[in-house]
Amino acid sequence: MSTDFHRNERAANLPARLSRSWLLTSAISLESYKPNYESEADSVILDMEDAVPADQKEQARKNVVEALDNGMRAWVRINDINTEFWEDDLAALSKAEGLRGIVLAKTEHPHHVTRTAMMSRAGTPVIALIESAIGIINAVDIAKAPGTFRLAFGMGDYRKDTGISNDPMALAYPRSALVVASRVGELPGPIDGPANGLDGQELLDASRQSASMGMTGKLTLNPAQTDTINHGLAPSEEEISWAREMLEREEGGSVPKDGSYLPRLARARKVSELAQTYGMWGR
Repeated sequence: MSTDFHRNERAANLPARLSRSWLLTSAISLESYKPNYESEADSVILDMEDAVPADQKEQARKNVVEALDNGMRAWVRINDINTEFWEDDLAALSKAEGLRGIVLAKTEHPHHVTRTAMMSRAGTPVIALIESAIGIINAVDIAKAPGTFRLAFGMGDYRKDTGISNDPMALAYPRSALVVASRVGELPGPIDGPANGLDGQELLDASRQSASMGMTGKLTLNPAQTDTINHGLAPSEEEISWAREMLEREEGGSVPKDGSYLPRLARARKVSELAQTYGMWGR
């Protein structure tokens, strides 16, 4: 395996709470490690669950640990707590040098996160991937569980579990449930499911739709999607222009102090903070 792993400086320095594009990379597909790691993805997830057949789980673990011990810094999606693979996954990752955190597949109850965190190296953050009706109903308790870092939406398995379509209206309830749960649990905004097969304007629209629902990240399996997702989940040029004008007027004392003043000022400061973090404020 190549040990020549390089991340662009922007992505390497971005806090995971602000990561927009989350690129899933099959743990068994060694040829994809380097190009995916060097993509525009804010965060990279090495996937030992859906992307790996049962008879290749052990090899996938070896691949992941070797990469993390040789320069790669990434998140890892592990198998769910009800499988025979969960405990071995955690044991293998317990001393991996470059582990940024764990993505727990098929999270349905708060103790799934708590047990995972307790079995991991101290301080390891856990993203709870919620993929079922039970998980959605328990989302608030999961968000408040010790160890939970962010919530994520496993859209494909959720649709299989419930039988709903991929129509945005049908997906509005679970997305809103995760957004509300994240707020109650004082977490960053949740990570939306992938928009498989989309590119260009369609992908940008899908990403903006995620943002309009209150989601602040998005999963993807395609490194070519990452830059568009990043733009779709970042403040728009119009928002940045408005925020800059608002802050300039506030500094000059010319903003009317009506009932909406403080919320608008807070929003302008938030847009400014995000735009600066994403390298967009000076454009």
